[in-house]
Amino acid sequence: MNFNFGEVLTRAWQIVWKHKILWVFGILASCGRGGSNFNSGSSGGGDGGSGTPPDLPPQAMEWFRWVEENAVTFFALVCVFVLLIWLVTKAIGAVGKIGLIRGTAQVEGSTEQLIFGQLFSEGTPYFGRMFGLLVLVDLPILALALVVIVMAIAFVLPVSQAGDAAVTGMFSMVALFGVCICLFIPIMIVVYLIANQSERAIVLEEMRVLPAISRGWDVFRNNLGPIIVMAIILAVISFVVGFIIAIPILIVVVPTMFAFMAGEAQNWTPLAIAGVCICLYIPISLLLNGIAIAYTESAWTLTYMRLTKPPVSEPIPLPDTNA
Repeated sequence: MNFNFGEVLTRAWQIVWKHKILWVFGILASCGRGGSNFNSGSSGGGDGGSGTPPDLPPQAMEWFRWVEENAVTFFALVCVFVLLIWLVTKAIGAVGKIGLIRGTAQVEGSTEQLIFGQLFSEGTPYFGRMFGLLVLVDLPILALALVVIVMAIAFVLPVSQAGDAAVTGMFSMVALFGVCICLFIPIMIVVYLIANQSERAIVLEEMRVLPAISRGWDVFRNNLGPIIVMAIILAVISFVVGFIIAIPILIVVVPTMFAFMAGEAQNWTPLAIAGVCICLYIPISLLLNGIAIAYTESAWTLTYMRLTKPPVSEPIPLPDTNA
């Protein structure tokens, strides 16, 4: 394995630290990471068993009644809304990825200064292809999420009206679903690595989506060792950086929850203070996350450029005419 990982990692940091405009593109690229970045309302809802809270205004109670009577319509509207949010985040993420790939490549080509407007405008011809690739790669995750929702509707609702047989059937399906998830994760890791190379093929070699996927597969297959090792290194770096970024939130949230439970959920002041602290920390965490993503994307771009660089041929010795 003749690949200098240290040189790539060091060079990526030099590029990201010197050209801080890449941090902005890193923040944009973070929108397209990991599917949806939103939590779909996880409220425990413990009102003890009456349908709705007793002191709600009439308008709110009317809204709850409409949702109950039009559950299918409400579910469809929620799905459309989530889909639109997902597409918007993918579009923003595509802009960020294009800027990071082109910016890194331009610096490697001896560009001294990167300008946001120039990177943005020069990246627009690649937007449609990059957006299409990001959506295509995430379709299996979207399909899996749909399966989860359908399974929840198909098995959770009958359990509330049936006996032990339904409960046993539900747990069996949950176990089967867990096995499928365990098989799904390594497949998606491979897909992610191939897509990672395909993104560079779109921007650096100006390919369309399907040829870029074929190119990404060729680069992945022919350089399996370096790509897997680089993926492990960057995954460890991302995990450590992510944990460090999350430490201030843990410092705020954990004591707050203990204080809230110690007060028997009567005093909401600790939660309010924690909420304010988290809101103040969000811009800092976005910036730190943007720097981390700018670094990993720059490292992947340099990896692609090193792996696809044509080898320098040895000079052919000329015949000795004096012999």
